[in-house]
Amino acid sequence: MPGDIRIGIDVGSRTTKIVILDGEEISEVHLFDTAFDPLAPVLEKLDSRPKGKIVATGYGRRLLADRLGAAIVTEIKACAAGIHRLYPACRLAVDIGGQDAKVIRVTETGGFEDFELNERCAAGTGRFLEVMARALGYDLDEFCRAAMTADRAVRVNSMCTVFAESEVVALIAGGEARNRIALGIYQSIVERVHPMIARLDQPGDLVFCGGVARSKCLASLLRSKMKRDIHVPANPQILSALGAALLA
Repeated sequence: MPGDIRIGIDVGSRTTKIVILDGEEISEVHLFDTAFDPLAPVLEKLDSRPKGKIVATGYGRRLLADRLGAAIVTEIKACAAGIHRLYPACRLAVDIGGQDAKVIRVTETGGFEDFELNERCAAGTGRFLEVMARALGYDLDEFCRAAMTADRAVRVNSMCTVFAESEVVALIAGGEARNRIALGIYQSIVERVHPMIARLDQPGDLVFCGGVARSKCLASLLRSKMKRDIHVPANPQILSALGAALLA
């Protein structure tokens, strides 16, 4: 009911997301870079707002638990709840953020029953794309647009961020077109995440979320690889924060 304020906060490695629910409706959304002091901007955003129960998720969730008394949930649980709210028929979610990639099998009630997680390195994540874009002289938006203009992809073999950057530099020095290298980088991410998806895939809608889901190029390549439609939310970064608020 209106006046029932619930606040979900996802303190991610690259960005922090806040979703405030008034009853069942989203009343506010805030998204900003995670700084050296993750708590300060959160307090600023919540200052003068109506008080409500706070549930935190993400890398910085324990900091909010200690300082704000927030309840905490895992990113897996929060993401599943957020996706179920927007896509009740979803049974599989691909969540690629700043530092990790997750594939989550979502239940009919918005919980999760299994997941795959790559958190051993930044390969195939937002941080990986940032480094590759910089190596090619693009910002992230230019990087995506350039890849979508390529007539073919140049294969990038290394998924280690450091080694891949060196490989890209060598490819440029060898005369390869930047847009073809960019497409090859996106394809390498698809090849890395596809086995994770295949191990958990099942009938039902498939949703692509997380900050990397903003890349139209990667979403298109995933659709081609999976040979099925993939839903991408209008604001794919806030799903875990939304789920945290719903779980309050």
